[in-house]
Amino acid sequence: MPGVRNPVAHVFSLPSAIAGRFAGAIALLGLILLPAGAYSAATTPNQRDIPSHPHVYLMRGLLNIFSLGMDQLAMQIERHGIAASVYNHTYEDAVVNEIAQKYRAGDRGPFILVGHSLGADAVMAMAQQLNARGVPVALVVPFDGTASYAAPENVACVLNITQRLYAYITPGPGFHGKLSNVNVSSDTSIDHFTIDKSPRLQAVALNSVLQAAHLETCQPGISAPAVARPKTAPTPKIAAPKATPAPRVASPAKNAIPALRPGYESKAAAPDRAVSPAGRAKAIVSSLAL
Repeated sequence: MPGVRNPVAHVFSLPSAIAGRFAGAIALLGLILLPAGAYSAATTPNQRDIPSHPHVYLMRGLLNIFSLGMDQLAMQIERHGIAASVYNHTYEDAVVNEIAQKYRAGDRGPFILVGHSLGADAVMAMAQQLNARGVPVALVVPFDGTASYAAPENVACVLNITQRLYAYITPGPGFHGKLSNVNVSSDTSIDHFTIDKSPRLQAVALNSVLQAAHLETCQPGISAPAVARPKTAPTPKIAAPKATPAPRVASPAKNAIPALRPGYESKAAAPDRAVSPAGRAKAIVSSLAL
């Protein structure tokens, strides 16, 4: 059409230097206008490339006023460069969701759970929830929980510090980690409200947390000797007493002669004796004399 110029032909009719610059600008514009999905897929890093960081989650008990030892322990943990967060036990579901999201994003932790009182119950329940989601837990440290729980198979180590005989942790199905029940009931200076604030017990917990955070112990997925379960001796089988047969009493023969007292022998049983004629005569004389 007269007066109308073809833009493509015009580009290639320009000097080569100008044409090259113009073509590069068009290519850059094409990259900018790529579909958003294609661009994000091309730039999303591999999950394995996301750095993993140890994180300790500490759960308080009732009303946030009886478990301040969790705050003290969190401060000690953070001094060693390890992230630590403190929550009330009622936030257990939200914390589980946070950990699961981190794990799906490629963060392998290790994840460590610590709790006191109802918070101790919460960390055991959280470990079980994370097990259902396939998220490994390096270490769980309950301080004086209010009930007994079974350690799930996704947990590498459990350090249960308690002064209750009924609040022991037992190996659950598939558990192959390390389990320790530390009973401090013999220490009269420790009760339910002071157990989480004991400097001695905090030091024990801190040492375990640091070792797990640095992957020195309690590595998820690596089996460790489980605590020995008390073996119940089998109940001995007692043989039932055999019934003693009653003694057989022989029935008396029909032709048997009943036993008589001495002096009353049966005449029928005595054999007949032959009597001589002289004896008979003597017997007759004797009877006449009577």
